Amino acid sequence: MTFEVIDPRFRMMTMGNAWVEKLAGGCLWAEGPVWFAEGEYLLWSDIPNDRMLQWAEGMGVRTYRHPANNSNGNTRDREGRLVSCEHGARRVSRTERYGGKRLNSPNDVVVKSDGSIWFTDPPYGIMSDYEGHKAPSELGKCYVFRIDPRSGELAIVADDFDKPNGLAFSPDESLLYVADTGGSHTPNGPRHIRRFTVGTGGKLAGGEVFATCTAGLFDGFRLDTDGNLWSSAGDGVHCIDPRGHLIGKVLLPYRVSNLAFGGPMKNRLFILASHTLYAVFLNRRGVQWP
Repeated sequence: MTFEVIDPRFRMMTMGNAWVEKLAGGCLWAEGPVWFAEGEYLLWSDIPNDRMLQWAEGMGVRTYRHPANNSNGNTRDREGRLVSCEHGARRVSRTERYGGKRLNSPNDVVVKSDGSIWFTDPPYGIMSDYEGHKAPSELGKCYVFRIDPRSGELAIVADDFDKPNGLAFSPDESLLYVADTGGSHTPNGPRHIRRFTVGTGGKLAGGEVFATCTAGLFDGFRLDTDGNLWSSAGDGVHCIDPRGHLIGKVLLPYRVSNLAFGGPMKNRLFILASHTLYAVFLNRRGVQWP
């Protein structure tokens, strides 16, 4: 069974004759998918194998970059350039220090229409030598950061997370959603997504819990053009409506790490689950740039 319908609205978001396809395997932990429309291909990270992979229809998979500094999350800026979070180098783009100190291990990243780069910085890449290089945190905490598009200044925009992880903007960019996966190492730690209102100059307000994961942990996620949030979870992909209600699932045999909308119509959901790349066509279009 590909889909689990919890709310009848979810049925209209799926295609009756579409199913989950397995496109590739052989990764140790796949993360950070990003779609390149002009080349019609998907890039993603295989963190422990220290490589980035590329998939294209009819051409299969090839190694895009190796070594890759244990890259994790990836996105594109407004000029179409690849922006990566690198565990090994402990950096994003051209910036790797805050206040003279190295970042923890940048995890997921998104670029706003004004060119600002927003990313999360949990400690996963410095907790062991499996996805990076084991080391103590120089910052002492885990933050959500923003890089100003004009000055290049790196600033903290949220400082009250345990382990900030996936993040994405609403279609109109008035809201920012950020996952907290503190439950990965603390039994009663957070396993939810929070929602912030985005103000001028990158200021955030609010931060209330938007949705709590009912199976494992939320990790990476994306939104469709109607404001529904499609998130990774322990049993597949959870579809959450704009009010925070779980309305359906795309079921998978492995824990999902991240996902991205792509394809010519932006209605194909590419899903990374453990060591495998999957895809499924939906009756919704993703918020995707370019």
